[in-house]
Amino acid sequence: MDPIRNPFAPGAGAPPPELAGRDALLHAVRIALARIRAGRSAKSVLLVGLRGVGKTVLLDRIRDMAEADGLQTVRLEAPETRSLPGLLAPELRLALLRLSRNARAKELATRGLRALAGFAKSLKVKYGDLEVGLDYDPEPGLADNGDLEHDLLALLEATGVAAQRAETALVLCVDEMQYVKEDELAALVTALHRAAQQQLPVALVGAGLPQLPGLMGSAKSYAERLFEFPRIGPLPDDAARDAIIKPIRAEGADITPEAVAAILEHTQGYAYFLQEWGKHAWDAAAASPITAHDVARATATVMAALDESFFRVRFDRLTPSEKRYLRAMAQLGPGPHRTEAIAQVLGREVPSLAPTRSSLIGKGMLWSPLHGDTDFTVPLFDGFMRRIMPGESWR
Repeated sequence: MDPIRNPFAPGAGAPPPELAGRDALLHAVRIALARIRAGRSAKSVLLVGLRGVGKTVLLDRIRDMAEADGLQTVRLEAPETRSLPGLLAPELRLALLRLSRNARAKELATRGLRALAGFAKSLKVKYGDLEVGLDYDPEPGLADNGDLEHDLLALLEATGVAAQRAETALVLCVDEMQYVKEDELAALVTALHRAAQQQLPVALVGAGLPQLPGLMGSAKSYAERLFEFPRIGPLPDDAARDAIIKPIRAEGADITPEAVAAILEHTQGYAYFLQEWGKHAWDAAAASPITAHDVARATATVMAALDESFFRVRFDRLTPSEKRYLRAMAQLGPGPHRTEAIAQVLGREVPSLAPTRSSLIGKGMLWSPLHGDTDFTVPLFDGFMRRIMPGESWR
Protein backbone atom coordinates (compact mmCIF):
# COMPACT_ATOMS: atom_id res chain seq x y z
CA MET A 1 0.00 0.00 0.00
CA ASP A 2 1.40 3.37 -1.04
CA PRO A 3 2.11 5.41 2.15
CA ILE A 4 1.82 8.66 0.18
CA ARG A 5 -1.82 7.86 -0.56
CA ASN A 6 -2.64 6.94 3.05
CA PRO A 7 -5.85 8.95 3.62
CA PHE A 8 -5.96 8.95 7.41
CA ALA A 9 -5.08 12.03 9.47
CA PRO A 10 -4.27 11.39 13.13
CA GLY A 11 -3.30 14.60 14.84
CA ALA A 12 -4.53 17.23 17.26
CA GLY A 13 -7.55 18.74 15.53
CA ALA A 14 -6.53 17.41 12.09
CA PRO A 15 -9.65 17.09 9.90
CA PRO A 16 -10.42 13.45 9.08
CA PRO A 17 -11.02 12.37 5.48
CA GLU A 18 -14.57 11.37 6.44
CA LEU A 19 -16.39 13.33 9.17
CA ALA A 20 -18.88 10.59 9.88
CA GLY A 21 -21.83 10.63 12.25
CA ARG A 22 -21.98 14.38 12.93
CA ASP A 23 -24.37 15.66 10.24
CA ALA A 24 -27.36 16.16 12.56
CA LEU A 25 -25.28 18.22 15.00
CA LEU A 26 -23.79 20.40 12.26
CA HIS A 27 -27.26 21.01 10.81
CA ALA A 28 -28.64 22.03 14.22
CA VAL A 29 -25.76 24.47 14.85
CA ARG A 30 -26.17 25.97 11.39
CA ILE A 31 -29.85 26.65 12.09
CA ALA A 32 -29.03 28.20 15.48
CA LEU A 33 -26.45 30.57 13.98
CA ALA A 34 -28.81 31.55 11.17
CA ARG A 35 -31.52 32.38 13.72
CA ILE A 36 -29.10 34.46 15.81
CA ARG A 37 -28.04 36.34 12.67
CA ALA A 38 -31.70 37.08 11.95
CA GLY A 39 -32.27 38.40 15.49
CA ARG A 40 -34.35 35.38 16.49
CA SER A 41 -34.08 33.38 19.69
CA ALA A 42 -31.49 30.59 19.70
CA LYS A 43 -28.96 29.26 22.17
CA SER A 44 -25.22 29.27 21.77
CA VAL A 45 -23.59 25.85 21.65
CA LEU A 46 -20.90 24.25 23.83
CA LEU A 47 -19.56 20.90 22.62
CA VAL A 48 -18.55 18.70 25.54
CA GLY A 49 -16.76 15.36 25.56
CA LEU A 50 -13.64 13.41 26.41
CA ARG A 51 -10.29 13.84 24.69
CA GLY A 52 -10.13 12.27 21.24
CA VAL A 53 -13.82 12.45 20.31
CA GLY A 54 -13.29 15.14 17.67
CA LYS A 55 -14.50 18.33 19.40
CA THR A 56 -11.80 20.51 17.86
CA VAL A 57 -12.48 19.11 14.38
CA LEU A 58 -16.19 19.87 14.82
CA LEU A 59 -15.45 23.37 16.11
CA ASP A 60 -13.31 24.12 13.06
CA ARG A 61 -15.94 22.65 10.71
CA ILE A 62 -18.59 24.86 12.31
CA ARG A 63 -16.36 27.89 11.88
CA ASP A 64 -15.76 27.08 8.20
CA MET A 65 -19.50 26.58 7.75
CA ALA A 66 -20.28 29.91 9.45
CA GLU A 67 -17.77 31.82 7.33
CA ALA A 68 -19.14 30.21 4.16
CA ASP A 69 -22.55 31.54 5.22
CA GLY A 70 -21.14 35.07 5.52
CA LEU A 71 -20.74 35.25 9.30
CA GLN A 72 -17.81 36.89 11.08
CA THR A 73 -15.89 34.42 13.26
CA VAL A 74 -13.01 34.55 15.72
CA ARG A 75 -11.11 31.43 16.80
CA LEU A 76 -9.48 31.04 20.23
CA GLU A 77 -7.87 28.21 22.15
CA ALA A 78 -7.78 28.79 25.88
CA PRO A 79 -4.54 27.48 27.40
CA GLU A 80 -4.12 27.32 31.16
CA THR A 81 -1.62 30.18 31.18
CA ARG A 82 -3.53 32.86 29.22
CA SER A 83 -6.43 35.12 30.11
CA LEU A 84 -9.62 35.31 28.08
CA PRO A 85 -9.27 39.11 27.59
CA GLY A 86 -5.71 38.60 26.33
CA LEU A 87 -6.86 36.00 23.82
CA LEU A 88 -10.05 37.76 22.75
CA ALA A 89 -8.91 41.35 22.21
CA PRO A 90 -6.66 40.81 19.14
CA GLU A 91 -9.27 38.60 17.48
CA LEU A 92 -12.07 41.11 18.09
CA ARG A 93 -9.87 43.81 16.57
CA LEU A 94 -9.57 41.78 13.36
CA ALA A 95 -13.33 41.16 13.30
CA LEU A 96 -14.08 44.87 13.78
CA LEU A 97 -11.61 45.86 11.07
CA ARG A 98 -13.36 43.47 8.69
CA LEU A 99 -16.74 44.93 9.66
CA SER A 100 -15.41 48.47 9.09
CA ARG A 101 -14.97 47.63 5.40
CA ASN A 102 -18.75 47.35 5.12
CA ALA A 103 -20.07 50.81 4.17
CA ARG A 104 -23.25 50.38 6.23
CA ALA A 105 -21.36 49.26 9.35
CA LYS A 106 -18.23 51.44 9.12
CA GLU A 107 -19.25 54.04 11.69
CA LEU A 108 -20.47 51.43 14.21
CA ALA A 109 -17.40 49.25 13.68
CA THR A 110 -15.20 52.29 14.33
CA ARG A 111 -17.05 52.83 17.60
CA GLY A 112 -16.40 49.17 18.39
CA LEU A 113 -12.66 49.77 17.82
CA ARG A 114 -12.85 52.74 20.21
CA ALA A 115 -14.52 50.44 22.74
CA LEU A 116 -11.69 47.97 22.25
CA ALA A 117 -9.13 50.70 22.91
CA GLY A 118 -10.85 51.60 26.17
CA PHE A 119 -11.16 47.92 27.10
CA ALA A 120 -7.46 47.28 26.52
CA LYS A 121 -6.21 50.36 28.36
CA SER A 122 -8.46 49.90 31.39
CA LEU A 123 -7.70 46.19 31.87
CA LYS A 124 -4.02 46.05 30.86
CA VAL A 125 -2.80 46.26 34.47
CA LYS A 126 -5.02 43.37 35.60
CA TYR A 127 -4.39 41.19 32.54
CA GLY A 128 -0.72 41.51 31.67
CA ASP A 129 -1.06 39.40 28.51
CA LEU A 130 -3.60 41.83 27.00
CA GLU A 131 -1.70 43.15 23.97
CA VAL A 132 -3.59 44.58 21.01
CA GLY A 133 -3.00 47.20 18.34
CA LEU A 134 -5.08 50.34 18.87
CA ASP A 135 -6.48 51.87 15.69
CA TYR A 136 -8.47 54.66 17.39
CA ASP A 137 -8.42 56.59 20.64
CA PRO A 138 -10.82 55.37 23.35
CA GLU A 139 -14.24 56.94 23.74
CA PRO A 140 -14.51 58.07 27.38
CA GLY A 141 -17.00 55.96 29.30
CA LEU A 142 -17.11 53.17 26.70
CA ALA A 143 -15.82 49.79 27.97
CA ASP A 144 -13.22 51.51 30.14
CA ASN A 145 -14.43 51.02 33.73
CA GLY A 146 -11.69 48.53 34.56
CA ASP A 147 -14.28 45.90 35.52
CA LEU A 148 -14.13 42.89 33.19
CA GLU A 149 -17.81 41.97 33.42
CA HIS A 150 -19.00 45.50 32.64
CA ASP A 151 -16.39 46.24 30.00
CA LEU A 152 -16.67 42.95 28.10
CA LEU A 153 -20.44 43.44 27.99
CA ALA A 154 -19.98 46.91 26.48
CA LEU A 155 -17.36 45.68 24.00
CA LEU A 156 -19.43 42.76 22.71
CA GLU A 157 -22.50 44.99 22.59
CA ALA A 158 -20.67 47.52 20.39
CA THR A 159 -19.36 44.70 18.16
CA GLY A 160 -22.79 43.10 17.96
CA VAL A 161 -24.42 46.37 16.89
CA ALA A 162 -21.85 46.70 14.08
CA ALA A 163 -22.43 43.09 12.99
CA GLN A 164 -26.18 43.70 13.01
CA ARG A 165 -25.81 46.75 10.77
CA ALA A 166 -23.64 44.68 8.39
CA GLU A 167 -26.39 42.02 8.33
CA THR A 168 -24.05 39.36 9.64
CA ALA A 169 -23.25 37.84 13.05
CA LEU A 170 -20.20 37.55 15.28
CA VAL A 171 -19.42 33.93 16.23
CA LEU A 172 -16.85 33.32 18.97
CA CYS A 173 -15.28 29.89 18.50
CA VAL A 174 -13.43 28.94 21.70
CA ASP A 175 -11.65 25.63 22.27
CA GLU A 176 -10.50 24.14 25.62
CA MET A 177 -13.01 26.26 27.52
CA GLN A 178 -12.51 24.31 30.75
CA TYR A 179 -9.28 26.31 31.23
CA VAL A 180 -11.03 29.72 31.26
CA LYS A 181 -11.08 31.12 34.81
CA GLU A 182 -14.43 31.35 36.56
CA ASP A 183 -14.59 35.15 36.74
CA GLU A 184 -13.76 35.37 33.02
CA LEU A 185 -16.43 32.79 32.19
CA ALA A 186 -18.90 34.80 34.27
CA ALA A 187 -18.08 37.96 32.33
CA LEU A 188 -18.49 36.16 29.00
CA VAL A 189 -21.82 34.62 30.01
CA THR A 190 -23.09 38.02 31.18
CA ALA A 191 -22.11 39.65 27.89
CA LEU A 192 -23.77 36.90 25.83
CA HIS A 193 -26.89 37.13 27.99
CA ARG A 194 -27.11 40.87 27.34
CA ALA A 195 -26.60 40.35 23.61
CA ALA A 196 -29.43 37.80 23.59
CA GLN A 197 -31.72 40.18 25.48
CA GLN A 198 -31.04 42.90 22.89
CA GLN A 199 -31.37 40.40 20.01
CA LEU A 200 -27.86 41.24 18.85
CA PRO A 201 -26.19 38.72 16.52
CA VAL A 202 -23.45 37.48 18.86
CA ALA A 203 -22.98 33.76 19.49
CA LEU A 204 -20.54 31.43 21.19
CA VAL A 205 -19.61 28.01 19.87
CA GLY A 206 -17.24 26.46 22.37
CA ALA A 207 -15.69 23.11 23.13
CA GLY A 208 -14.41 21.59 26.34
CA LEU A 209 -14.15 18.59 28.61
CA PRO A 210 -17.21 17.08 30.34
CA GLN A 211 -16.86 19.34 33.39
CA LEU A 212 -17.64 22.40 31.28
CA PRO A 213 -21.42 22.53 31.97
CA GLY A 214 -20.73 22.51 35.70
CA LEU A 215 -18.11 25.24 35.35
CA MET A 216 -20.53 27.40 33.37
CA GLY A 217 -23.23 26.88 35.97
CA SER A 218 -20.84 27.84 38.76
CA ALA A 219 -19.85 31.00 36.88
CA LYS A 220 -23.48 32.08 36.34
CA SER A 221 -26.48 30.12 37.57
CA TYR A 222 -28.52 30.98 34.48
CA ALA A 223 -25.87 29.70 32.05
CA GLU A 224 -27.77 26.45 31.46
CA ARG A 225 -30.61 28.47 29.91
CA LEU A 226 -28.28 30.26 27.47
CA PHE A 227 -26.49 27.26 26.00
CA GLU A 228 -27.03 23.89 24.41
CA PHE A 229 -24.52 21.31 25.65
CA PRO A 230 -24.39 18.54 23.02
CA ARG A 231 -22.29 15.66 24.31
CA ILE A 232 -19.79 14.43 21.75
CA GLY A 233 -19.05 10.77 22.35
CA PRO A 234 -17.62 7.78 20.48
CA LEU A 235 -19.07 7.20 17.04
CA PRO A 236 -21.78 4.56 16.73
CA ASP A 237 -20.69 1.45 14.84
CA ASP A 238 -22.20 2.48 11.50
CA ALA A 239 -20.49 5.87 11.54
CA ALA A 240 -17.20 4.37 12.77
CA ARG A 241 -17.27 1.90 9.88
CA ASP A 242 -17.83 4.77 7.44
CA ALA A 243 -14.90 6.65 8.96
CA ILE A 244 -12.64 3.70 8.11
CA ILE A 245 -14.13 2.23 4.94
CA LYS A 246 -14.98 5.33 2.91
CA PRO A 247 -11.48 6.91 2.91
CA ILE A 248 -9.90 3.57 1.95
CA ARG A 249 -12.31 2.98 -0.93
CA ALA A 250 -11.89 6.58 -2.09
CA GLU A 251 -8.25 5.66 -2.74
CA GLY A 252 -9.25 2.61 -4.79
CA ALA A 253 -8.37 0.13 -2.04
CA ASP A 254 -10.48 -2.03 0.30
CA ILE A 255 -10.59 -3.54 3.78
CA THR A 256 -12.14 -6.79 4.95
CA PRO A 257 -15.11 -6.82 7.35
CA GLU A 258 -12.97 -8.70 9.89
CA ALA A 259 -10.34 -5.96 9.78
CA VAL A 260 -12.98 -3.27 10.30
CA ALA A 261 -14.43 -5.19 13.25
CA ALA A 262 -10.96 -5.45 14.81
CA ILE A 263 -10.39 -1.69 14.46
CA LEU A 264 -13.77 -0.92 16.02
CA GLU A 265 -12.99 -3.21 18.96
CA HIS A 266 -9.62 -1.56 19.62
CA THR A 267 -10.81 2.03 19.18
CA GLN A 268 -14.22 1.78 20.88
CA GLY A 269 -15.43 4.27 18.25
CA TYR A 270 -13.27 7.21 19.42
CA ALA A 271 -12.59 9.46 16.43
CA TYR A 272 -8.89 10.07 17.07
CA PHE A 273 -8.14 6.39 17.62
CA LEU A 274 -9.97 5.48 14.41
CA GLN A 275 -7.55 7.71 12.53
CA GLU A 276 -4.52 6.19 14.26
CA TRP A 277 -5.59 2.59 13.61
CA GLY A 278 -6.64 3.39 10.04
CA LYS A 279 -3.28 5.01 9.28
CA HIS A 280 -1.16 2.23 10.74
CA ALA A 281 -3.31 -0.55 9.27
CA TRP A 282 -2.87 1.00 5.82
CA ASP A 283 0.90 1.21 6.29
CA ALA A 284 1.07 -2.38 7.61
CA ALA A 285 -0.78 -3.86 4.63
CA ALA A 286 1.32 -5.09 1.71
CA ALA A 287 -1.65 -4.93 -0.67
CA SER A 288 -5.41 -4.36 -0.79
CA PRO A 289 -7.57 -5.45 0.93
CA ILE A 290 -6.39 -4.61 4.42
CA THR A 291 -6.90 -7.72 6.56
CA ALA A 292 -7.38 -8.50 10.23
CA HIS A 293 -3.79 -9.75 10.23
CA ASP A 294 -2.65 -6.30 9.05
CA VAL A 295 -4.64 -4.68 11.86
CA ALA A 296 -3.08 -7.05 14.40
CA ARG A 297 0.41 -6.14 13.20
CA ALA A 298 -0.47 -2.45 13.23
CA THR A 299 -1.83 -2.50 16.77
CA ALA A 300 1.57 -2.76 18.45
CA THR A 301 2.78 0.22 16.40
CA VAL A 302 -0.36 2.20 17.23
CA MET A 303 -0.01 1.60 20.97
CA ALA A 304 3.65 2.65 20.88
CA ALA A 305 2.74 5.82 18.97
CA LEU A 306 -0.07 6.66 21.40
CA ASP A 307 2.15 6.00 24.41
CA GLU A 308 4.83 8.37 23.11
CA SER A 309 2.50 11.17 22.01
CA PHE A 310 -1.20 11.23 22.87
CA PHE A 311 -0.79 9.72 26.34
CA ARG A 312 2.78 10.69 27.24
CA VAL A 313 2.37 14.43 26.68
CA ARG A 314 -0.32 14.43 29.40
CA PHE A 315 1.57 12.10 31.74
CA ASP A 316 4.69 14.29 31.69
CA ARG A 317 2.74 17.26 33.12
CA LEU A 318 1.89 15.36 36.31
CA THR A 319 3.49 15.44 39.75
CA PRO A 320 4.54 12.12 41.38
CA SER A 321 1.48 12.16 43.67
CA GLU A 322 -0.82 12.82 40.70
CA LYS A 323 0.74 9.91 38.81
CA ARG A 324 0.14 7.60 41.79
CA TYR A 325 -3.48 8.75 41.99
CA LEU A 326 -4.07 7.95 38.32
CA ARG A 327 -2.25 4.64 38.67
CA ALA A 328 -4.53 3.72 41.55
CA MET A 329 -7.52 4.49 39.34
CA ALA A 330 -6.04 2.35 36.58
CA GLN A 331 -5.72 -0.50 39.07
CA LEU A 332 -9.52 -0.40 39.34
CA GLY A 333 -10.11 -0.37 35.55
CA PRO A 334 -11.43 2.15 33.01
CA GLY A 335 -13.77 4.02 35.40
CA PRO A 336 -15.66 5.83 36.72
CA HIS A 337 -14.60 5.03 40.28
CA ARG A 338 -15.75 6.09 43.72
CA THR A 339 -13.24 8.28 45.50
CA GLU A 340 -13.41 5.90 48.46
CA ALA A 341 -12.26 3.01 46.26
CA ILE A 342 -9.28 5.03 44.96
CA ALA A 343 -8.31 5.99 48.48
CA GLN A 344 -8.48 2.36 49.53
CA VAL A 345 -6.08 1.31 46.75
CA LEU A 346 -3.66 4.03 47.92
CA GLY A 347 -4.11 3.22 51.60
CA ARG A 348 -5.10 6.82 52.34
CA GLU A 349 -8.04 8.72 53.77
CA VAL A 350 -10.36 10.41 51.25
CA PRO A 351 -9.89 13.99 52.61
CA SER A 352 -6.10 13.74 52.31
CA LEU A 353 -6.43 13.03 48.56
CA ALA A 354 -8.82 15.89 47.81
CA PRO A 355 -6.08 18.39 46.77
CA THR A 356 -4.56 15.85 44.35
CA ARG A 357 -7.94 15.05 42.82
CA SER A 358 -8.76 18.76 42.51
CA SER A 359 -5.42 19.44 40.81
CA LEU A 360 -5.99 16.62 38.32
CA ILE A 361 -9.43 17.99 37.48
CA GLY A 362 -7.89 21.44 37.00
CA LYS A 363 -5.32 19.99 34.62
CA GLY A 364 -8.06 18.38 32.56
CA MET A 365 -7.06 14.80 33.41
CA LEU A 366 -10.13 13.87 35.45
CA TRP A 367 -13.77 14.81 35.74
CA SER A 368 -16.64 13.92 38.04
CA PRO A 369 -19.66 12.39 36.26
CA LEU A 370 -21.57 12.25 39.57
CA HIS A 371 -20.88 13.45 43.08
CA GLY A 372 -18.19 11.20 44.54
CA ASP A 373 -17.29 9.62 41.20
CA THR A 374 -14.05 10.19 39.30
CA ASP A 375 -13.25 9.28 35.71
CA PHE A 376 -10.50 9.80 33.17
CA THR A 377 -10.98 12.49 30.53
CA VAL A 378 -8.64 10.56 28.18
CA PRO A 379 -10.06 7.29 26.78
CA LEU A 380 -7.90 4.16 27.30
CA PHE A 381 -5.69 6.05 29.76
CA ASP A 382 -6.03 3.31 32.37
CA GLY A 383 -4.18 0.89 30.08
CA PHE A 384 -1.42 3.42 29.49
CA MET A 385 -0.96 3.97 33.23
CA ARG A 386 -0.56 0.24 33.76
CA ARG A 387 2.04 0.09 30.96
CA ILE A 388 4.02 3.13 32.06
CA MET A 389 3.94 2.24 35.79
CA PRO A 390 3.92 -1.58 35.86
CA GLY A 391 4.19 -3.85 38.87
CA GLU A 392 3.78 -2.59 42.42
CA SER A 393 6.74 -0.23 42.89
CA TRP A 394 4.54 2.78 42.03
CA ARG A 395 2.89 2.46 45.45
